[in-house]
Amino acid sequence: MKYPKEYLDEIKTRLKVSTVVSKSVALKKRGKEFVGLSPFKNEKTPSFTVNDEKEFYHCFATSEHGNIFDFVMKIQNLKFGEAVKHLAQLAGMQPYMFSKQDEEREKKWREYQTIFSQYVDFYHNELLKNEKCSVARDYLKNRSLTKEEVKKFKIGYIEKNPNFFEKLKDNFSMQTLTESGLFYYDEKKKIYVERFRGRLVFPINNISGQPIALGGRIIENLDYLAKYINSPETNFFKKGSNLYNLDEARKLSNKIDHIYLVEGYMDVVGLSKNGIENVVANLGTSLTDKQILILNQFFDDIIICFDGDESGYKAAVRAAENSIKELKPEKQISFLFLPNKEDPDSYVNKNGKVNFINFTKQSKISIHQFIFSHYKKQTENNPSSLAIFEKKLRNIANTIKDDFIKKYVLEYFLEKIAELTPHFNQNNKKSFVKRTKSLDTTKKYFNDSQSLTGVELKEFSLLYLVINNLKLLQANIHLIENIKFFTEVNKKIFKLIIEKLKSEEQITIKDLKLDNELLDKINKFAPIKHILKNQANDDQKTIELLEDISRDLLNYDLEFRIQELESKFSVDMSETTFNELKELKKKQNLN
Repeated sequence: MKYPKEYLDEIKTRLKVSTVVSKSVALKKRGKEFVGLSPFKNEKTPSFTVNDEKEFYHCFATSEHGNIFDFVMKIQNLKFGEAVKHLAQLAGMQPYMFSKQDEEREKKWREYQTIFSQYVDFYHNELLKNEKCSVARDYLKNRSLTKEEVKKFKIGYIEKNPNFFEKLKDNFSMQTLTESGLFYYDEKKKIYVERFRGRLVFPINNISGQPIALGGRIIENLDYLAKYINSPETNFFKKGSNLYNLDEARKLSNKIDHIYLVEGYMDVVGLSKNGIENVVANLGTSLTDKQILILNQFFDDIIICFDGDESGYKAAVRAAENSIKELKPEKQISFLFLPNKEDPDSYVNKNGKVNFINFTKQSKISIHQFIFSHYKKQTENNPSSLAIFEKKLRNIANTIKDDFIKKYVLEYFLEKIAELTPHFNQNNKKSFVKRTKSLDTTKKYFNDSQSLTGVELKEFSLLYLVINNLKLLQANIHLIENIKFFTEVNKKIFKLIIEKLKSEEQITIKDLKLDNELLDKINKFAPIKHILKNQANDDQKTIELLEDISRDLLNYDLEFRIQELESKFSVDMSETTFNELKELKKKQNLN
């Protein structure tokens, strides 16, 4: 069901874009707009702009663009309806009710959330204060966990004969309590039983930080019980759509571009205790497309780190085949294999944060390398085996949704297979040369899209404006002749364009004699084109955009010079350097 346009317009009328965005991004006023560091990418120089007048935000680093509803959906990983509810509340408006069915679902959600909040709070306090829980506290101490970690993750303990059901049944129906998944009815004993009795419990929160499920771990070595169990799926909890600790880890995405995906709750807690907080865990099931898509919204590199044993390796193979289909040009999925019989928790406790991070840098491998390596180990050096090998890799590559990545991965597989059959490769030289050339071109495009900096994107936008408005800029050359570029290639192009414009001869793009490959790159990656594509030609608008980009490039220059002077001042401590630094910072604030 759709929200009425009037209701959505009322929300937009009451809320400025800068008001909504400033709750997640530190914004600074600059002319008619606000600027800040991109919430979608880790960066040092601001490339994110907000325009209240036009009711949109735009990120030059990632080309993300939209209104307040788009922003809240992306940042908080909400569906449209949830974003509307969130913004309506922020705007001081009553939530919009569609039907009795919606009202009933909303009522059930409030009951569900209340039950889980009370349940988690009660057993968390029991673990902290009740003497009957001393066995559980001793277990946590032996696992090197302190009260600080217990409080941070709100870990609880449910004794073997709990009675919290009796406290809840006075306020909630038996049906509601059963549907929560926390209890089930024992047909033999004719009583309601707490599912997680005798276990440590780890609250699983939704993206907003509200508990919606539990993970439970036994603390005794009992072969007849599963070590870990999770809440069953309910109307408000789907295992394949949630990740443990995502509500906290996502807050780091402005500073860190990678996330560790581990198997267990204790792995998350152990890594966090050692200062590695960008970590989540899947919930006892195979990794799903939905979980990868959720992580991709916040992080550029997913590092899958499962236990260093046979079951951990098998889980990694399943995860690789399931997740490669969601691979995108700007995203990476990597695998990290720990030494045998180690898990992330045990490894980081033995070796520490620095060693774990260094081990990651040295040992992680990309998803396509891992898949190739895994199936190569199962291949014999004969035509039949190699044919099966190639067919399997082709099938895996064909599951990838992004056409460009599909091409890149398939050609990587085929090139590696060609290396296994050198004699065949020599006899069919032409076909493999052609394939390698195609691969090199694909790699170049892929690397280009990965490596562009915020400065380059700004320069591309300015070049795009100039190239497509030569006549206008020739008449207003004073607006651009003193602009400073930073990257060598763009600097040379800009210098050439200025010289041509100063010649006062009427020129076209062809007269500039730009390298076609470079021109294609500017046209492809200049973020400004997304703003201009739906607008008619407007000289005044073009000049305003030009001035905005020029101001941004000037600020880049100021920032670089400030950094240089700060480094210099830390060494010489001279008054001259300090005064220069002060003047530059004054200019930066004015700009």
